Amino acid sequence: MNKSGNYSRRFVAAIIALTLMLAICATGLINFDSQAQSSYSQSTRSTTIVDPESKISSDLREKLSTLPAGDMVSVVVSLSSSPSGELNAFFNRSGIHLRGDYAYLDQKVLDLPAGAVNELAKFAEVEFISFEQQIKAMGELSATTGADEINRPRFDANAKGYVPGSGGGEGVGIAIIDSGIDINHYSMKVWSKDARNNWAWRSRVVAKVDLTGEGKTDQDPNGHGTHVATIAVGSGRVSNGAYMGIAPLANVINLRVLDAKGEGRTSAVLNALNWILSPADPRKAWNAISNPYNKDKYNIDVVNMSIGTPAVDSYRDDPLCKAVRRLVSAGIVVIAAAGNSGKDENGNKVYGRIHSPGNEPSAITVGATNAMGTVGPLDDRVTTYSSRGPTRSYSVDVAGVRHYDNLIKPDLVAPGNKIIAGESDYSSGDSHLNYLVSQNPQLDAAVSTQVDRKMMWLSGSSMSTPAVAGAAALIIQASPKITPVMVKMMLMYTAQPLSGYNMFEQGAGQLNIEGAVRLAKASLQKDMTLPTPQSTTAGQTFPWAQGIIVGQTYVTGTPLGTMWPALYGSDVDLSNWTVTDGIMVSDGIMVSDGGVMGSGYYFMSTRLLLSDGIMVSDGGIFGDGIMVSDGVVLADGIMVSDSVRAQQAAVEGDPTTCMPVVVDPGV
Repeated sequence: MNKSGNYSRRFVAAIIALTLMLAICATGLINFDSQAQSSYSQSTRSTTIVDPESKISSDLREKLSTLPAGDMVSVVVSLSSSPSGELNAFFNRSGIHLRGDYAYLDQKVLDLPAGAVNELAKFAEVEFISFEQQIKAMGELSATTGADEINRPRFDANAKGYVPGSGGGEGVGIAIIDSGIDINHYSMKVWSKDARNNWAWRSRVVAKVDLTGEGKTDQDPNGHGTHVATIAVGSGRVSNGAYMGIAPLANVINLRVLDAKGEGRTSAVLNALNWILSPADPRKAWNAISNPYNKDKYNIDVVNMSIGTPAVDSYRDDPLCKAVRRLVSAGIVVIAAAGNSGKDENGNKVYGRIHSPGNEPSAITVGATNAMGTVGPLDDRVTTYSSRGPTRSYSVDVAGVRHYDNLIKPDLVAPGNKIIAGESDYSSGDSHLNYLVSQNPQLDAAVSTQVDRKMMWLSGSSMSTPAVAGAAALIIQASPKITPVMVKMMLMYTAQPLSGYNMFEQGAGQLNIEGAVRLAKASLQKDMTLPTPQSTTAGQTFPWAQGIIVGQTYVTGTPLGTMWPALYGSDVDLSNWTVTDGIMVSDGIMVSDGGVMGSGYYFMSTRLLLSDGIMVSDGGIFGDGIMVSDGVVLADGIMVSDSVRAQQAAVEGDPTTCMPVVVDPGV
């Protein structure tokens, strides 16, 4: 199809104007080493900003405008340097309560009078002040994703256990930041050798911390966390392996941040991320042998965040995003849910509702697909509720103009619809029901009547995220020295593009564990030869994406799969690249035809996407709005009918049991 033929004549004037403004960005090769995308080892805000009010997030400023000066507010303070004596004196002032001090993230959480926020912003070492948000849970698998095709652990029926060294993510630690884990559930135990070389039932949970203040380190009153954990690492003890997790030999670190109703606060999540980077004994100085960091003591290589909050502040300022980047810089892969806000209150398809910390470039952000009740992947669809990009978090300059991040997200998608996994047992009086099942009895999957073998089904990007976390564990086991950036690249490069969906809906495509692990093993070769870029899952063959998402566009080319240290050395954000020879940069967002990335047709031009505050819909230019596509003609003249959406919704589960649909502020 002729590219120019994709644009309506009604857009000619707008395109000409935007092209003149964006001539530098629209050249054939894009330099991604812009100051705005710089590493967080340096300040992420311009040194020319002198107005203290610009350090205060927009939603916090709006809140302050409605409050008396004496009313208390909870804020997250990001620091650019160690606090001075004057700032410490402010923190210790009467009426100001320091609730959290996260030294390894350079962030603090305060309760203070509304009238003191502007005073706090005047300190030079204060980089940004955010409103403390409420965190919520985002709410057949191994065969569909290709995990059964490769690197699965071998089970010894005589010994009733998995054979060490046979795959399954053995030795890799996955931190589950969620509502807790029922450690007594059969899916959380594995028959293996203990420290004395004796066979025994061993718990998968090697560390547990309750950061809610409720002290429930062995329980999951809500049910969300256990379900998420067993998707990632379920041992398969229930129903003879029918519900085995992706990496059944990986270890689990249980970091509980959500209460029985699946709700929590930003401070609890920051506390969990800070704990990962802290010494195992906080009372003693760090020592690599006697007092290592928790990430090293428990081999935490992967963090799963099936939680989120509406993304308001730019990822450069958002405290959760900054904390995630700090972990990625420390060598930890962070997987984040995209969210379940792909439809508005009237059931219309909407764009621009990726949640935080999924709007962070260094995170691997995951949307949800529907396997349509089959094992083969060729008929899989992106669910209607899965949040779509671009990211609409923003910063505000001194003139009051919003500058949207507009990054392509999610990075990829994975099965997340009606996934059956562990149902936590929470004894409360005569009941053994967790909160989700007590409120929605139909969620019980009727697999077993034994409380420690019960299974439930949930739908949402929460379920897709641990599938990718388990895949990351398998990749790391196959190539132990791999970096988080390489893991992200491999997952995208080998993904299966789903026909009929654009990159704002599916990123690079659907999770393909067979291809990703095979590529990881090939990377160990001294003179690497790129594996055949296709996979066969459940008897169905499909090509790899052979491209990756980078910031506001995507790139393709053979060097992506072969130039390991040269391309993925030190950056934690793929958007930081300077493009090299042999890599092609796209100038448009594509709708897939089921082939490799870029083989479909145009959805919209990145020349329009790169412009702050410009979104295109129905033949007109909408300032700072959300594109609505169902039954509406888009910029390239493609119409998505309501009947298609309704037909797809009829076979999907309702993810609102995991997370209410929330309209992002500011969009």
